[in-house]
Amino acid sequence: MKKILTFALAAVAMFPAFGASDSKGGITADELARMRASYGQTPANRAIHNALNAADLDKLAANAGVKNHFDSRISNRVKSKGITNQKGSGRCWCFTGLNVLRAQAMQKHDLAKLELSQNYNFFYDQLEKANLFLQGVIDTAEKSMEDDFVMFLFKSPVSDGGQFTGISDNLMKYGVVPIEVMGETLSSSSTGKMSRTLKTMLRRDGLELRKMKQEGKSAKEIDARKQQMLDGVYRLLALTLGEPPTEFTWTRTDSKGKVVDTRTYTPQSFYKEYIGNDLKNDYVMTMNDPTREYFKLYEIDYDRANYDGKNWTYVNLPMDVIKEMAIASIKDSTMMYFSCDVGKYLNRELGYGDPDNYDYEALLGVELNMPKADRIRSYESASTHAMTLVGVDLDEQGKPRQWLVENSWGPGANDGHLIMSDPWMDEYLFRLVVEKKYAPKEVLDVLKQKPTTLPAWDYMFQEEQ
Repeated sequence: MKKILTFALAAVAMFPAFGASDSKGGITADELARMRASYGQTPANRAIHNALNAADLDKLAANAGVKNHFDSRISNRVKSKGITNQKGSGRCWCFTGLNVLRAQAMQKHDLAKLELSQNYNFFYDQLEKANLFLQGVIDTAEKSMEDDFVMFLFKSPVSDGGQFTGISDNLMKYGVVPIEVMGETLSSSSTGKMSRTLKTMLRRDGLELRKMKQEGKSAKEIDARKQQMLDGVYRLLALTLGEPPTEFTWTRTDSKGKVVDTRTYTPQSFYKEYIGNDLKNDYVMTMNDPTREYFKLYEIDYDRANYDGKNWTYVNLPMDVIKEMAIASIKDSTMMYFSCDVGKYLNRELGYGDPDNYDYEALLGVELNMPKADRIRSYESASTHAMTLVGVDLDEQGKPRQWLVENSWGPGANDGHLIMSDPWMDEYLFRLVVEKKYAPKEVLDVLKQKPTTLPAWDYMFQEEQ
């Protein structure tokens, strides 16, 4: 014991504390004393501390004036019916994409109701993402595990989040089915445990595929092993989510409840019959990213759900141009896929987002405001949630005052909708997907550019949940 203690003391003397440095920069005793003095146990500070010890920060910082003057007027609104609920999952991108399309189908075919199965498309999303990861591991097997791209792959082999390219590639390949045909399960509504298990499987399998390629196994042998691994992924998904139908019978009723017909469909034929949109060619994804040049085309490498799919490609635009397209789409009764940093300055009780909702600076005595570009660069703000943009309230001059979005959090304020002030949209909207017919020529011309490629780990890479 004495020898061990002597060795430990010698080691301490030989090696300085972790991170220790002779250079200036650490907190000195004098600096700590200054901080204590600057805070001071004033009556105001004691009162705020006591309040924060007993009540939620947001409740104390809530701006009462905003609540007193809140109204929910929306002058232009696309008709919609039925609020969906993603529950304990990150599938907002899937709910949003399907909600946009079901609204069109209900209008076009005079349907009383329609909800498309999110679970069906989620099954194939997870299967395709698993294949994307495994093939990516094979493609990069010669690289070091410390390579940026390899680390990106293994850090998150698969997730339940996503964005519009996951919708376009998924639906155009696999079609859709009504929710009655493939309903929710416990694992689809609460994806955590299934996702954790799937990640473990993929990381283990990924390491095996790397080893096989490094040992010189043939491409045929490696692909055969990958197919066996995908069999395991399919089994896990089928057990937890249910096995997707390849054919089903569905009865169509009109808006008055009258039965129109009963027919047998495949998921692909149902999509063609009731949706029909060319999601890959008829839409443009726009972005408001003030850190980069506007009216430029950008592509994020490997940001897709399908290996044979399309990378996320977007046109970076100023907010005034994005709003013009959004207003044109709403006036033409067409919903849109949009995403934002939903948690910022959102009053959930009111279902209202506004930068003036909370006055943290007045409560805490600290400065928090940052320009949008600085928030993006510093990872303070990013697109975290997708919703369906369905309405706008325009003033006498035709300028937007506030916006209405259909959410996927189930019933709540504003009948399950959120209202976002126009200043909130300026600060926290990131992506908007619109049909090309609502885009001006100057935007469509950008699509002819060769895109600037950004790495998969770029600060604008963020899957909506």
